[in-house]
Amino acid sequence: MTTGRSGTGTAAEADIAGANGALTALLTCAMAFSMMQLFLLGALGPRLVEELDVSPTVLGLTTTVGFTTAAVLSPLGGRVVDRLGPRRCLVALLVVSALALALVGSAPGAGFLLAAVALGGLPQALANPATNKAILAVVPPAGRGSVTGMKQSGVQLGAFAAGLPLAALAGMVGWRGAVWAAAGAAVVAAGWAARALPADPPAKPTPATTWVPRGMIAWLMAFSLLLGCGIASVNTYLALYGAQRLGLGPTAAGALVAVLGVAGIAGRVGWSKVAGRPGWAVWLPGLLAAGAVAAALLLALSSYAHPLAWVAAVTVGVFAVAANAVSMVLVMQRAAPGRAGQDSALVSAGFFAGFAIGPPLFGLLAETGRYGAGWGLVAVEFAGAGAVAVLWALRERRSAVPT
Repeated sequence: MTTGRSGTGTAAEADIAGANGALTALLTCAMAFSMMQLFLLGALGPRLVEELDVSPTVLGLTTTVGFTTAAVLSPLGGRVVDRLGPRRCLVALLVVSALALALVGSAPGAGFLLAAVALGGLPQALANPATNKAILAVVPPAGRGSVTGMKQSGVQLGAFAAGLPLAALAGMVGWRGAVWAAAGAAVVAAGWAARALPADPPAKPTPATTWVPRGMIAWLMAFSLLLGCGIASVNTYLALYGAQRLGLGPTAAGALVAVLGVAGIAGRVGWSKVAGRPGWAVWLPGLLAAGAVAAALLLALSSYAHPLAWVAAVTVGVFAVAANAVSMVLVMQRAAPGRAGQDSALVSAGFFAGFAIGPPLFGLLAETGRYGAGWGLVAVEFAGAGAVAVLWALRERRSAVPT
């Protein structure tokens, strides 16, 4: 009898693990496609600058337009997810991602390109609220940290796909063909989501949308804003820097982005698991921001020692990119009932605002070839994020001490 119960329990656990694995894979794909267009624009930057006559400043504006749209729509997107449910929103996210990618691949010039990127802001606004809501609905609390880290690594999976296989494909079929291939894959993923995700409950009223963040959410927004400024500058200009200053070919320059993506996957998975341990999550953002400062300084030094650029790409992924995943773990640990979508969206809005602000500032320096000063600016942005994180952690520690 004992053996039978054990066997039944083992089979049930295997079924749960399999279901969680399939959900994790799907959510990882959704996160990858939500930002795929911007990673492609960064990885294919050298080709776009040449073939569409796009300046480095305009290349930075593509990121600004996409993330400004995402930042503005995020609070509303969180409310929509809380009301309609994750399945409907994830299918919509993937369909709109496919459409935005198709339009990017059809762009005849800078104006059309910017409009297509603006449309791509909608999937970004839905991504974190919808995926976090799906995890809260399906995954037991003990497994949420690891699943969150895996699905957040989907963003870096998108960076890897843009920087290596799709950049290589662009060398064979042209950059437009590579972008259209990504659009077709997003359509396939939308069909997968429609079939695999459990049905949403009927739409229900949600708490009023909160536009002014408070408490931990306000601190995480400020942290994410500064973090996003630095990460977006690296994502947008790393390949162009490799081509213009380090003498790399377009494919090798794109591989820098791929290396960053692989390191970001490992960092997000690993640090998210650590954040699930009691007492760790509060201190991790400051620690990761310190590592990000070191990465930016390595990039500044790489113009004198070119191999340091590869080390810096790994370090950015392990520390800076991973910090955003830890923020999402904190939100899910502390979200009020019924507000996970909105709280996730507010923190995401700060991150997206940073992505909108950072690249244009860096672009002004890149326009005149001052990449060293640009990487110094990124180091300052990461240091500011670290200061915010440490101040919040100290405040949390004081409030936890009995008086």
